[in-house]
Amino acid sequence: MTALLELDAIEAGYGKSQVLHGVSLSVGAGETLALLGRNGVGKTTTLRCIAGLLAPRAGGISFEGQGLGGLAPHQVARRGLMLVPEHRGIFASLTVEENLRLAARRGSRWRLDDALAMFPALAARRQTAGGKLSGGEQQMLAIARALMPGPKLLLLDEPTEGLAPVIVERLVALLQELKAGGLPMLLVEQSLEVCRAVADRHTVIDEGRIVWSGDTAALNAAKEVVRRHLTLEEA
Repeated sequence: MTALLELDAIEAGYGKSQVLHGVSLSVGAGETLALLGRNGVGKTTTLRCIAGLLAPRAGGISFEGQGLGGLAPHQVARRGLMLVPEHRGIFASLTVEENLRLAARRGSRWRLDDALAMFPALAARRQTAGGKLSGGEQQMLAIARALMPGPKLLLLDEPTEGLAPVIVERLVALLQELKAGGLPMLLVEQSLEVCRAVADRHTVIDEGRIVWSGDTAALNAAKEVVRRHLTLEEA
């Protein structure tokens, strides 16, 4: 499979704190990769490096064969990488429709009507301020807004965190629909069930290092990896 995104031995951190220690991974065209791990092991830092929010101390990141080193976040976004951050980052004072229109870009296959059709809960609240939405609705708005520019790769940071099970089911169905449409995704997630339902491959990170990679069948069989790196038994 041709690599769309490649990380090669990324080192990164904050101040004197080293978080990532030689992280390498790749996402292929049309593929969904899940980056799994407990809290604080480097998942969000990895996404921040990709999105241009944190400059790696060493290593390289390339997208469609071109390096992303030194690019500002808006320049990375123009290349087609869209981040849905953990905090969602919607404009609380703007309506649903205003949030979406603000993100629209000429040439994108996604229009306002397309986004509202895919997210009926948002269509019913299109004139409601973002800050008045429920947590699940805000997450849907964050994803819909990331789609409006027409991304080539969607980066999702803990999209199901803190949401009720029924909302998680809806989000999983939406991600499966995006996947079926051929949109590549890099999914940072702690829920094994969500990752099994959505991702083609899974990469486990622990203490800033990649410790395991494989497909869903391999993950299901890797009970010791799950116990050591993904459950609370040895946290």
